[in-house]
Amino acid sequence: MTALLSIGEFATVTHLSVKTLRHYHDAGVLLPRRIDPSSGYRYYAVEQIPTAQVIRRFRDLDMPVAEIARLLGASVEERAALIAEHLVRLERRLATTSAAVGTLQRLLAPDPPRLQVERRWVPATTVTAVSGAVARDDVLDWYADAMAEIDGAVDAAGVTVTGPVGGRYDNELFTAGHGTMTVFAPTSGPVRSGRVAPLELPARDLALTVHHGPHADIDVTYGALGRHLAEHALVVDGPVHETYVVGPRDTDDETAWRTEIGWPVFRIA
Repeated sequence: MTALLSIGEFATVTHLSVKTLRHYHDAGVLLPRRIDPSSGYRYYAVEQIPTAQVIRRFRDLDMPVAEIARLLGASVEERAALIAEHLVRLERRLATTSAAVGTLQRLLAPDPPRLQVERRWVPATTVTAVSGAVARDDVLDWYADAMAEIDGAVDAAGVTVTGPVGGRYDNELFTAGHGTMTVFAPTSGPVRSGRVAPLELPARDLALTVHHGPHADIDVTYGALGRHLAEHALVVDGPVHETYVVGPRDTDDETAWRTEIGWPVFRIA
């Protein structure tokens, strides 16, 4: 006969609290071997101790409870795939944490490096573009979808992309959390298909700098550029422009990315 432990005893030997065990029961992750019909007391088999310890280790790695439930009931192949997916998420989180630590170290340095800013006059240019109203939280997904549309339309039209792609972001995206966004590519000829259409970018006087590396800390470069504008009495005169001189389309090596950030400006008299 299988030896049973009360929920308190099981909590003691597994280092999982009674509250946690009840939660795992409700979530279908770790079911008691027996529930007393009159008292409702939960009892666990000693053979369930290793399972509880496995669950605890996966929770220590921040695997969601629902995913652990899937994993425990999966085949060997499915289990391996689930674990591999979670390890990839952990690696991404570690990379994000490392990048954040590096950014903090630069921000907290007693004498952070000064930003290199240039003034550049850009003549009016016609590009192939997609524009739309976007919520700030949806910017990355919207950008990816819009660029995929541009690429498909360019291929279908038989023209070529002649330079780095870019984006134009209204100030309301940052101040209000939603606004108009445009992504574009210079092309060898006009393209029209669905949302994709030619767009003339007006001539503009840009205060321009380059952000090096991944986009996770691009806000730091924005902040430094904003400081430069204030110190030099330059007033923003339109939406910010980003040009992805080297970006995800060119290489998976984020350290090699170079993003030009340019704000149309004029000087206070």
